[in-house]
Amino acid sequence: MRSVPTTSLDLTAPDLVANPYPLLAAEREQHAVAWHPGRETWLTFDHAATSAVLRNRRLGRIWRDREPTDYLEPFNLLHRNQMMENEPPDHTRLRRLVAGAFARGHVERLRPRVQELAAELLGEVDPDGFDVIGAYAEPLPVLVIAELLGAPTSLAPELRDWSQAIVRMYEPSPSAEVVEAAVRAAEAFAGTVRELARDRAERPADDLLSDLVAAREGDQRLSEDEVVASAVLLLNAGHEASVNVFGNGLVALLRSPAAADVRRAAATGDVSVVPTLVEEMLRFDSALHLFERTATADVELPSGDGTVVVREGERIAALLGAANRDPAVFADADTFVPTRDPNAHVAFGAGLHFCLGAPLARMELTESLGLLLTRMPGLELAAEPVSRGTFVLRGYESVTVAAGAGVAAP
Repeated sequence: MRSVPTTSLDLTAPDLVANPYPLLAAEREQHAVAWHPGRETWLTFDHAATSAVLRNRRLGRIWRDREPTDYLEPFNLLHRNQMMENEPPDHTRLRRLVAGAFARGHVERLRPRVQELAAELLGEVDPDGFDVIGAYAEPLPVLVIAELLGAPTSLAPELRDWSQAIVRMYEPSPSAEVVEAAVRAAEAFAGTVRELARDRAERPADDLLSDLVAAREGDQRLSEDEVVASAVLLLNAGHEASVNVFGNGLVALLRSPAAADVRRAAATGDVSVVPTLVEEMLRFDSALHLFERTATADVELPSGDGTVVVREGERIAALLGAANRDPAVFADADTFVPTRDPNAHVAFGAGLHFCLGAPLARMELTESLGLLLTRMPGLELAAEPVSRGTFVLRGYESVTVAAGAGVAAP
C-alpha cells in the first residue's frame, strides 16, 4: 500500500461549518494535498494544488447518477445534461452553444434593470433595521435571472425555493428530508422551464431562454433536456453565488476596520472602489468551498516540496476557500482588504469549467453593493448574523443591518 499524506478532517463538523479557515489553515501547514480515507477522496489545501486541479484536463467532472436512480431521476436529469457535469466533447458542445446565447449582450442589457430592481428593493426596507439577505441580496438575483431567462417575475419566490432545495444536495451526507425536497424541486423546476422553452420555440422573445432554444452551430443544437438543464444551472449557480458572496462579503466588510474608508468614499457617491471590493468579497469568505473532480488518468499534483499521484478513477476535491486564504499567494490572507490588487482568487474556478456567469455575477454584485453603500454609508450590523449551517455552499440565513447615520436620499 502506498504511503500518502492523509487527513481526517470532518467536513460536517459544527466548528468547521461555523468558521472553516483556522482548521483549513492547520491542514495546509501539514500538507498541500491529502487523502481522506473516510470519504475516499483527495482534498487540496493550498492555492497551487487547487489551481492545478482546476486546470488539469485529466481531472474531469464525471457525472454519476445518484442512487436510487428511479427515485432521483428528476435531480439526475438536470445534472446529467448540464455542461458543468460533463467533459469534452460533450462539454465543448454544450458550453459553446450556451456561451454563444449568453454572449448576445444579455449582461449589459440587464445592467439598467439591475439598478432599477436594486433601487426598488432598497426603497422598501426599514432603515432602522432590516434583513439585508431576505430583503435585498436574495430576491435581487432571482428577479434578475428570471428577467434574463424571460420567466415571469411572479415565479421568483418559487424559483428561489427550488434553487435552495436543489443546492442543499451538494452538502456532505444530505439527510432524507433534503433529498426528498431536492427531488420535488427538480421536478417542478424542470417542468416549469420545459413549458417556457416550448413556448419560446413557437414565440421567440428577447431573452436568454429564446436564444438557448434557437442556439445552433452547424447541425448541432441543444436538446430540450439540455436547454432545461442549462437554464436551471444558470439560476442555481447565479442565485446561490450572488446571495452568498454578497452576504459573506458584506459581513466581512462591516466587521473590518477598513470599512470606514469605504463608507467615507460612498458618502460622497464615489463607488470606484466597489469593483475591487467585490473581488475581495469573493476571496475572503468563499461562497463555494468544494469542487470535485475525478482522475481520468494518473495525475501528479504539486504538494509542498514534492508531488502526490492521484490514481485513475480516484476523486479529488479542490477546496476553494482554503486556496483563497493561502498566505503564499495573499499577503495578510486572513485580513479583509477592500483595495487588494492583484487578487488571484479562485472563487469562480479556473480552466475548462471557469464559471460562465462570472461577468453577470460581477456586474450584479458591483451595482447592488454600490447602491447600498451610497444610500446607506453608515450601514452597520444590528445583530449577530445567522449562518445557513452549510460548508460546501457557505452563507448566511439572515444578516440584520441598520442604515446608521448618513442615510442618503433615493
